[in-house]
Amino acid sequence: MPVLTVGFDLDMTLVDSRPGIADTFRALTARTGVRVDAEAAVSRLGPPLRTEIAHWFPPEQVDAAVRTYRELYPAYAITPTVPMPGARAAIDAVRGRGGRVLVVTAKLGRLARLHLDHLGLAVDEVAGDLFAEEKATALRGHGATHYVGDHVADMVAARTAGVPGIAVATGPCSADELRAAGAEVVLDDLTGFPAALDGMIRLALGQ
Repeated sequence: MPVLTVGFDLDMTLVDSRPGIADTFRALTARTGVRVDAEAAVSRLGPPLRTEIAHWFPPEQVDAAVRTYRELYPAYAITPTVPMPGARAAIDAVRGRGGRVLVVTAKLGRLARLHLDHLGLAVDEVAGDLFAEEKATALRGHGATHYVGDHVADMVAARTAGVPGIAVATGPCSADELRAAGAEVVLDDLTGFPAALDGMIRLALGQ
């Protein structure tokens, strides 16, 4: 069998970044004068930042708004972010079974690293600025055997990479939506991950 290598999405999978992201959007509004409904924005985390920014800014201002948001992000988004329930235990479960941990996220890699370092979540690799099918490239490149995420696009990533998708219903997508997108397992949150991983390993071994 290949070495156990589990990829995790970041926002609303490993970390609850909603408070910090909302603060960053409010700071963006203060900086630019363009109103962003921060609560609406954080209710649909998952797609690339440009997608959300485009809801609020005219097309010719999107690139500049994305740059400004990312400049503001370290000061506003890192400290308020907390681990999702079961996140530390999920990472420990992979390591305890001799595995490697990846984070594959739509967020820029350097910003994802700030979250992980601040929270003391130790991972082996971070691949950022990827969404849906794009994530499959990183999953394949790092030899992922499973991918865990909260969004239907994460299940698309797993399917495209040819690995089982493990869904957590902690983000904007319902359990039914995640199943319909191809999730092999749907969990309420990461607290159920260690047992689910053991079950999938036993199944792969034919036990």
